[in-house]
Amino acid sequence: MKTQLRADLMLLLITFFWGSSILLTKIGLQYMQEYNLIALRFIIAFLISGIVFFKHLLKMNVRTLKYAFILACILFFVYVFATFGTKYTSISNAGFLMSLAVIFIPIISIIFLKQRPEKKVISSIALALVGIGLLTLNNQFKIGYGDVLCILCALFYAVHIIVTGTIARNVDSISLGVLQLGFVGLFSTIFSFFMETPKLPDNAESWFTTLVLSIFCTGIAFIVQIIAQQYTTPTHTGLIFTLEPVFSAGFAFIFVGETLTNKGYLGATLLLLSVLIAELDFKSLLKLNYKKNIE
Repeated sequence: MKTQLRADLMLLLITFFWGSSILLTKIGLQYMQEYNLIALRFIIAFLISGIVFFKHLLKMNVRTLKYAFILACILFFVYVFATFGTKYTSISNAGFLMSLAVIFIPIISIIFLKQRPEKKVISSIALALVGIGLLTLNNQFKIGYGDVLCILCALFYAVHIIVTGTIARNVDSISLGVLQLGFVGLFSTIFSFFMETPKLPDNAESWFTTLVLSIFCTGIAFIVQIIAQQYTTPTHTGLIFTLEPVFSAGFAFIFVGETLTNKGYLGATLLLLSVLIAELDFKSLLKLNYKKNIE
């Protein structure tokens, strides 16, 4: 129990880091262009992870490289949509919309893997759609450009999770994770050179945001997640990760005074509820409570 509690607290810590990453990305984009920021974030994270897991990298083979390349292609789009989406929408909107990955996973599984949907999944999807509408639609019933990108980010992240679960079974998962960070850094650097004017951070605030994004929100978060998930359940992990948009909204309010409209708060609440419904195993909880009452 104590081991699981420590693991859950570690996951809560990285959820806190991820919640801060949207605000930090928003600040970082004031000094650097989008691909430039992604490139620096992932290259530094790759170097840190590579040093920590050097022995694992020595075991890599051609299959691991191939799978890392495939996953990195998907993850690259995740962070492109996340970074550009953050630029064009509010921090709170970005946090709640990106959490929709939990809803997209069962939808993709239903469509492509022909899995029969659970009732709770249908309920969570319906709630999520209403929540998205309340959170993002303006008076002209148009959704913002940044909001669309954040939803696409969640969609691609859901694909990344499903593909990872499919192809990562026969290779060293740590090597796979470290190598995909390196490939994303490489892809971002190439795009930055062709589409931007890449540069290093040129002031203290820019360096601070870049290093925190790289070290804490990507490198350490990746390492801690791998370690912690060995000692806790997927349900605990998913529920803890639902707090990410709450942290994002908290950071937005504390540091930049950002608030939502009443309609936006209602939409955000429905989105959070939809994610919780998708994650919670109500049957198991009812059985557990029933057993406790009998005892």
